[in-house]
Amino acid sequence: MDLKQTEHAITVVKDAFQSGLSSELRLRRVTAPLFVLKGTGINDDLNGIERPVTFPVKDLGDREAEIVHSLAKWKRMVLTDYDIEPGYGIYTDMNAIRPDEVLDNTHSIYVDQWDWERHITQEERNAKFLRKVVRSIYEVLKRTEFILYEKYPQLTPLLPSRIHFIHSEELLQMYPNLTAKEREDAICKKYGAVFLSGIGGNLSNGEPHDGRAPDYDDWISEDGEGFQGLNGDILLWNPVLEKAFEISSMGIRVDAEALNNQLKAKNCENRKEFLFHKRLLNDEFPLSIGGGIGQSRLCMYFLRKAHIGEIQSSIWSDEMRRICNENNIPIV
Repeated sequence: MDLKQTEHAITVVKDAFQSGLSSELRLRRVTAPLFVLKGTGINDDLNGIERPVTFPVKDLGDREAEIVHSLAKWKRMVLTDYDIEPGYGIYTDMNAIRPDEVLDNTHSIYVDQWDWERHITQEERNAKFLRKVVRSIYEVLKRTEFILYEKYPQLTPLLPSRIHFIHSEELLQMYPNLTAKEREDAICKKYGAVFLSGIGGNLSNGEPHDGRAPDYDDWISEDGEGFQGLNGDILLWNPVLEKAFEISSMGIRVDAEALNNQLKAKNCENRKEFLFHKRLLNDEFPLSIGGGIGQSRLCMYFLRKAHIGEIQSSIWSDEMRRICNENNIPIV
């Protein structure tokens, strides 16, 4: 696909998926912030080591604001402020800057994703409901793939009919001699589409499968089926890159008990003084499930692109641009 075709196909993917996600999960669109005030605890800390872009706001006495990393916690506050009923939720276009990302063909300092959050009941805080929502999202992925195929027949559908579910501890036992990323590659190559659950808490080898902040996904509670963790990632086998390809991180959110336990586990109990954490510990927020779905990642997968720079405009090193040019990869 040339640049013009690619830009048109990006619009097709985004319009189709956004519409499908909204109707499938009963989400209404809301406007999202690009930045939040520092010290409120609203910004996502990701793995706890990434530095947000900060700047002083003149009219607020030079109080510092931060470009968002994601809207994981902000969305939950909106559910409360908009008085969203159980069974319904919100979604938004999230644009973020993550300057500490290691830039490669799948990571950019610019992040664009659909952030969504849905009000749930206490009875829905379990692995069974989590899987139900994952299947709904997967159906939207398959419908989007077909819509794209109708317009661009060269993009033959690749997604399997069903998504495979596996817990990160089960995956560790299956491939004990592989690294976490190698385990993801192996299981995705086998099944094509995988939801890998239980990410953040330590496994039997004493290490988490991957890092998670302690104050949004619930990775410490029992899932009701003998495993720990009510969150996970949607992974697809990417035939262009020949590896597992994460397109979504999601999960049931912490309640007050899980937040206390996870803040203690990560030695972050000082966060209890932040606005967001105080409100959550006071039970001011509804129970919820939510996640982020990478827009550029999704377009990369569906359009068979080798570099995220073919989808979005960002900053790359001269060396990376040289390599892309040598391999006929047109960077936007």
